[in-house]
Amino acid sequence: MFDTVLIANRGEIALRVLRACKALGLKTVAVHSEADSNLRHVALADQALCIGPAPSPKSYLQKGEILLAARLTGAGAIHPGYGFLSESADFAEMVEDAGLAFIGPSAAAIRLMGDKVSAKRAMAASGVPCVPGSEGALSENSEEIRAMGERVGYPLIVKAAGGGGGRGMRIVRAREELLSAVAMTREEAGRAFGNSTVYLERFLETPRHVEIQVLADTHGNAVWLGERDCSMQRRNQKIIEESPAPGIDRKEIARIGELCAQACIDVGYTGAGTFEFLYEDGAFYFIEMNTRVQVEHPVTELVTGVDIVAEQLRIALGEPLSMRQSDIRFEGHAIECRLNAENPWTFVPSPGRVTDWIAPGGPGVRVESHMYVGYSIPPNYDSLIGKLLAHGSTREQAVARMRVALDEILVAGVDTTVPLHRELMLEAGFNAGGFDIHHLERLIDSGAFNGAKQP
Repeated sequence: MFDTVLIANRGEIALRVLRACKALGLKTVAVHSEADSNLRHVALADQALCIGPAPSPKSYLQKGEILLAARLTGAGAIHPGYGFLSESADFAEMVEDAGLAFIGPSAAAIRLMGDKVSAKRAMAASGVPCVPGSEGALSENSEEIRAMGERVGYPLIVKAAGGGGGRGMRIVRAREELLSAVAMTREEAGRAFGNSTVYLERFLETPRHVEIQVLADTHGNAVWLGERDCSMQRRNQKIIEESPAPGIDRKEIARIGELCAQACIDVGYTGAGTFEFLYEDGAFYFIEMNTRVQVEHPVTELVTGVDIVAEQLRIALGEPLSMRQSDIRFEGHAIECRLNAENPWTFVPSPGRVTDWIAPGGPGVRVESHMYVGYSIPPNYDSLIGKLLAHGSTREQAVARMRVALDEILVAGVDTTVPLHRELMLEAGFNAGGFDIHHLERLIDSGAFNGAKQP
């Protein structure tokens, strides 16, 4: 049991976690870098400690400093949010060894699911459909690599076992490209992830990106909370997410969701998690699991009414899930637009001082952000400054509400992706639904936004 939670993150997710803690009567500790002393959650927390200078390797990635802060403040649990140390098995293990609660899965579960080779093997054993490919780590032998390439078939993709965020992967369309692609991916993976293990998968040309949200407690219970379509992407980074996924058979979604919930039980997974799939020609293919709360978790909260962050906290407190699968109802449609401090057409980051900030409102509109007038967005971190969500009884109503909200929101002083989202809400392919993961990049390459009003 614990009564104080240290929030080992920043920005909108730190504020989201703080609110959930306060609603459950838990005290909060905010750790922050020198650049983040003026963040909203730092001012609202019961205690706050600076743990280092602005660069994240010297602050938010300092495991020892975070644990020391927990000891000094009497925090009994650490919530890592997303990014930073949220999927670090070593950090989770350090937290566990210190006698504290890591608000997430066990270190063992993070290691299992964080390595894409072992995760794929575990999912296949649980009956979760996987992309055809090598069954384990790729051999060092050139002839064996070529033979595996022939078995998988071209085009294929070389992936780093410890990769993520769109890094550590290369598409191979011809046999003669395979060996060099494997060598380059191994080298990149070793540098970026400290793990040079790679594997092969069949490359799907025009898939959608659909993910299943799960919750699992320490009492052997697991539920799935529907799906999110995250196919609007640029360079493997999500731009818009929505639920439910347009045009996919609900019985098939339920079948995959039940397999994911059972897989959590099979591997001893606890907490919140997300199974990510590629969906093509009516079939789902597992690609990875995110062992943390997702940026887009509010989409699921709007259609299910489940407070995912509060459930994370309750699970860490040893409580059983507050719902069974039969209790979960899916109501309406929800859409999330990620708001980044970037030029909306070139995607170049735009740090700086926010000179005006007006959040939209109205029925079905939700804003998750740490912005305020006078806040200076530092150049040291991800450019996400918030999320704008709209919920309606139908997809059409949700889109209409999102258009109104995007017209109403005001962010001045920095560039943001708001103008891009305004264009996308009017774009024919988006409004039809069911587009693949290359849709946005095709629009950009075609010059579809060349005539858009520049910010």
